Amino acid sequence: MLKGKVAVVTGASKGIGRAIAVELAKNGADIVINYCSSEKAAKDLKKIIEDLGSKAVLCCCDVSVPEQSKALIDLAVNEFGKIDILVNNAGIGLAPPSALDISNEDFAKVIDINLKGTFYCSMEAIKEMMKNKSGKIIGISSSAVEQPRGGTAAYSASKSGVELLMRSLAQEFGPYGINVNTVAPGPTETEMLKDFFTPERKKEVESGIPLRRLATPKDIAKAVLFLATDQSEYITGQKILVDGGRTIR
Repeated sequence: MLKGKVAVVTGASKGIGRAIAVELAKNGADIVINYCSSEKAAKDLKKIIEDLGSKAVLCCCDVSVPEQSKALIDLAVNEFGKIDILVNNAGIGLAPPSALDISNEDFAKVIDINLKGTFYCSMEAIKEMMKNKSGKIIGISSSAVEQPRGGTAAYSASKSGVELLMRSLAQEFGPYGINVNTVAPGPTETEMLKDFFTPERKKEVESGIPLRRLATPKDIAKAVLFLATDQSEYITGQKILVDGGRTIR
């Protein structure tokens, strides 16, 4: 479905980002793997993608720094001649017991990576996509936007910003053939989740999900794949909640 396409996946070395990169590669896309610290994991992912028959290049950079976001997109263009798909997955979580426990520094860091990083990468990608009159940009939000809690104030605010940013870009750049959408995962079985959920809390959350389980990274990747392919060519400015029905009520 994606043969000949070039995809940049931010925060791709682990968790949801890793699953997204693998799913896109399975369907023929060449991948630019962005990572910030996990070099071994990124190299392992590169081998997996190459074993699937796709090409992959690594880019260690911090998407919250404008110059580094530009370098990421420039790398894609220099290596492959274009960028067809951008998945803004890089992000960090923060969920102390109360908003009163969030330091100014931590709040700024969450906004910088989750929201500003998405903006910087998207704008650089759009400049290239406009030249070809086509492109797919996918933001990774969170079901926390639908069900915010006090301790998730910074995280929920950042992800809400991602959703509104994606809708705004969809409106402005649709005339250039660029589709911009959002995937909003519910609680997902990743290493990051272990920082927030005790085993007891996990069971409690699962019991409130109609499908009675947490998402897997592959669940999220499948939704991203749909938005990255021509099967979603007339969909833009939308959000797909991948939460097992948790936010129905």
